[in-house]
Amino acid sequence: MGADYCSHYFLFTVILMKKILVLNGPNLNMTGIRKKSVYGGETLKQINDELKLYGKAHGAKVSFFQSNHEGDIIDVIHESRDEFDGVVINAGAYTHYSYAIRDAIEEFTPFVEVHMSDIHKREVFRKISVITDVCVKQICGYGKDSYKMGIDLLMEIL
Repeated sequence: MGADYCSHYFLFTVILMKKILVLNGPNLNMTGIRKKSVYGGETLKQINDELKLYGKAHGAKVSFFQSNHEGDIIDVIHESRDEFDGVVINAGAYTHYSYAIRDAIEEFTPFVEVHMSDIHKREVFRKISVITDVCVKQICGYGKDSYKMGIDLLMEIL
């Protein structure tokens, strides 16, 4: 019974875990190097490692993708429909002008828009987000915790 119980428990846990993608756009691969006063000193890999553990502790299997290329991001958004239950997206600068990314998000899995900085307290052009209205919510200004809050929100609605 012991080994059989463990294998069933493992299978049950894996099936119940929600699959969440954390999708990062341009220049976020430079987190920890670029504008430390805005984005902090941790690298994206360090943040992702923490988010993976955070997700697991909250019943989510978290995967990651980062690209500096709009088409690659759009392709992953299209693929996310069949692979993930929800997506946390920090589209970086594409947030402010990529109608192509907005259109890709519109028809798919629930998305939560996140930003480490408070985009509403930054330069004028950063205050505009063309993706907010096709996302469940925008969360910004909490550093890496913005991602955790995005995961929490997805776990509540999924």
